[in-house]
Amino acid sequence: MNAPSNVDDMKRWPIIVAVVMLACTWGSLQVLSHGEPVLAKKPFGEFPLTIAERWQGKEFGLEQNTLDVLKLSDYMMRAYVPVPRAQTMGDGREGERGGATSPVWLYVGYYQSQRTGSTYHSPKNCLPGGGWQFVESDQVPVPVPGGGSITINKVLIQKGLDKQLILYWYQDRGRVIASEYWAKAYLIWDAMTKNRTDGALVRISVPVTSTADQAYQQGLAFLQDFWPVLQDYMPSSEL
Repeated sequence: MNAPSNVDDMKRWPIIVAVVMLACTWGSLQVLSHGEPVLAKKPFGEFPLTIAERWQGKEFGLEQNTLDVLKLSDYMMRAYVPVPRAQTMGDGREGERGGATSPVWLYVGYYQSQRTGSTYHSPKNCLPGGGWQFVESDQVPVPVPGGGSITINKVLIQKGLDKQLILYWYQDRGRVIASEYWAKAYLIWDAMTKNRTDGALVRISVPVTSTADQAYQQGLAFLQDFWPVLQDYMPSSEL
């Protein structure tokens, strides 16, 4: 008669272990939540509107009700358009910008701390909530100035007849992360080992007016020009 009870106990053990592990992780985060360092960083209000003499931007901002939901520490919401050039640029990139008139929309949302529930909202959740459908989604390696490459999300979305090409990633404590799951895992690890939970969502959006590949090339050209500047406005990996 004791066998069923033993089987039930065995089935409960994984659940109990999981609950204990979650409780320990949560407890550790709460203990370490006191005295999280305030990191030095340039405010996005000082971020240049002219980038690499190729792009001219305009600040648009976000509505207050959106800011109330996001609870950002700092952010920028801008549109950058290619600067017209009458002559060949001399670096082989004229073809990338020749005839490119669509704006490149840039959003960076930064959080000094993500311990109290204030955290970035994944585009996989926000965009469908705005009526956009995911047509294609992939993670792609992108070369960046200074050598090396970063892996980011490349997404094609559609709402009615409108299409947009989205490039986005999470930039957390010196890491560039494409996966939401790895971003959460590193968040817990860094909270316990570094007492840091700061991070940002970086998103580049390009309307598709010709082909998705043309929009991608325009977004990629902007990313590579914008990348070196962004690093001066993000906290470093070390304190």
